[in-house]
Amino acid sequence: MKELVITSLDEKQRLEKYLKRIFPEMGTGFLYKMLRKKNITLNGKKATGSEQLISGDLIQCFFSDETFDKFSGAKTAGEQNEYNAYQKAYDFLRGIRVIYEDEHILLLDKPAGILSQKAEAEDVSINEWMIGYLLNTKAVTEDSLKRFKPSVCNRLDRNTSGLVICGKTLPGSREMSRILKERTLQKYYRTYVYGKLEGEKVLEAYYRKDESSNQAKIFLSKQEQNTEQYASIVTAYRSIMAKADYSYLEIELITGKTHQIRAHLSAYGHPIVGDPKYGGQNKNKGYPKYQLLHAYRIVFPILNGELSYLSKKEFICPEPEAFLQFKKQFF
Repeated sequence: MKELVITSLDEKQRLEKYLKRIFPEMGTGFLYKMLRKKNITLNGKKATGSEQLISGDLIQCFFSDETFDKFSGAKTAGEQNEYNAYQKAYDFLRGIRVIYEDEHILLLDKPAGILSQKAEAEDVSINEWMIGYLLNTKAVTEDSLKRFKPSVCNRLDRNTSGLVICGKTLPGSREMSRILKERTLQKYYRTYVYGKLEGEKVLEAYYRKDESSNQAKIFLSKQEQNTEQYASIVTAYRSIMAKADYSYLEIELITGKTHQIRAHLSAYGHPIVGDPKYGGQNKNKGYPKYQLLHAYRIVFPILNGELSYLSKKEFICPEPEAFLQFKKQFF
């Protein structure tokens, strides 16, 4: 007989769904037969499979170890390759810092030049690093990854640095995905742009992504475009420092489109330093190496339920060395 204890990684899902992950080699019909015959029980009682699991629930499987191993399946070559990729990313990627961690979420400092998630099978990204980190700190196990896989919830461009939000558990991933989708999470960036910008302002425009060039198209007024084909975007800025050639800004991303900050500031006449795609070509002998855009600060909305402890909490990811060097050199 085997016993399985439900943790926060597995709760808030149907028993049937959980069991199918535990026993990928067990057919649905046979699974329900095991439930009917009480060969699989939930908290010592007969179960239907429709029950929603909560942390602390006990599942008992009344069959031999050999049968358990047969239905749970040995580790496949694909799974082994995945685990190897996690360890490879954890060993290979450098400069990633943990800004905050609790039972449900993880906030990481992503350096510029690293992908948030893989674009190609052979890529190494912060998503793999994060799972490698959780495996190495024993926060997850190879067995728990078969049931739920932690993941990055928000993507930053490869060459944008700063705060990346990761869901460690199912409740954490769901809540982070919800507030990102509903745009109730306040997100602030720091950046250097060409030209002098003072004060603060809310910028509005119209946006369309050109998939063929992977570039955003921005129009500043309705007269310039067909509003049915373009999404409305809003970007706010506050000037921290300004000189004739450069300005240091804090940006609030009010809507969230691919390349929004980069394209919107460029369309406004102030491209980000180091961003050749949107007109911020390096004018200083190749410095800086990447666009100077950094996801600096987040503020959580009021949350209910398990993650209510995060309500109105603020987290800051300090600017990278490239920002400090640019400030020292040009300000």
